[in-house]
Amino acid sequence: MIKTETEYRLTKQRIDQSREANIKMREQLIAEGLTVEEIERVMEPTLAFQAQFIEEVEWYERVRAGDLSPIRNLNQLGQILIGLRIASGLTQKELAERLEVSESLVSRDEKNDYHGISVERAQRILDALGGQATVVVVPAAKSEQKELAAV
Repeated sequence: MIKTETEYRLTKQRIDQSREANIKMREQLIAEGLTVEEIERVMEPTLAFQAQFIEEVEWYERVRAGDLSPIRNLNQLGQILIGLRIASGLTQKELAERLEVSESLVSRDEKNDYHGISVERAQRILDALGGQATVVVVPAAKSEQKELAAV
C-alpha cells in the first residue's frame, strides 16, 4: 500500500517503466516466433505485478480525494487511518507533530497498518486528523449463530 507522496510518485514511475519494458518484451517474444497464447502465458506474472501497482495508485488517488470506503472488519482500521491522513493532506511528519510523537513512530505504525493499537490510540489519531468514526455492529444471521455456537 502506498502511504506517502514519494511512494506514490515512485510507483507511478515504476508503472511507466514496466509498460515500456512490457512493450519491448512482447516485441521480442513475437520476433522469437511465440504464439499469442505463449506470449500471454510468459507475460502473465509481469502483467499481474503491474496491475497490483496500478491498483495501489488508484487507491491512493481515491483516498487523497477523500473517498474513504467503509470498512467491514476492524482489522482494516489501520488502512482507514492511513487513508484519512492522506485525505487530510498531512505528511507522516505533520501527523507526528500533532500527536506529539516522533515521525519514526508514525512511519513504523503505518508500515504495520497500526496493528495492535488500542482504541484510545486510534481515537487520538482520529482526533488529530479531525476525523470521526461511526461503528455499526450487525449480529450474525441465525444460521451463522448456530455454526458459531457449535464451535
